[in-house]
Amino acid sequence: MSNLFVVAYNDLATANQVREKMLDLAKQHLVELEDIVVVERREDGKIKLHQAVNYTATGAAGGALWGGVIGLLFLVPLLGAAVGAAAGAAGGAATDTGINDDFMKDLSQNLQPGAAALFVLVKQASPDKVIPEIATYGGHLVQTSLSNEEEEQLRAALEAARGGAAAQEAPKGA
Repeated sequence: MSNLFVVAYNDLATANQVREKMLDLAKQHLVELEDIVVVERREDGKIKLHQAVNYTATGAAGGALWGGVIGLLFLVPLLGAAVGAAAGAAGGAATDTGINDDFMKDLSQNLQPGAAALFVLVKQASPDKVIPEIATYGGHLVQTSLSNEEEEQLRAALEAARGGAAAQEAPKGA
């Protein structure tokens, strides 16, 4: 079973940094991600989703490739590629896996203008290694799918990791 974590940040840049850190941790096999999305509330109040995977573009590229191959069989590769790209883009746009877009938009209405939130759907993780890595960025845990007890343990671990990082950064003799 996957767990959802939503962490709010004061700005888009920090949320993007944490997303990049999470993707790096995934490459190190410390966390297995199902979906990761940065949601920005712009100064004008509009909500913008920054998806990690663009299914429309991926579908269009795959459709163009296969359409071109099929088009070669019928001696019209350009038409085949164009039809394949259109079909692939339509299929990619209809494919939405992971976190529900409407849920992210609704929850992000509570963000201050200019702020952002990171929505992470995690299959598996090594919390003792992941939490200290992301706690240094700050943020506010908005919502999880964990039980109340597990969520409180996570909040305590984040606070402890943040406090430890702040103590390490403090100048000696201060």
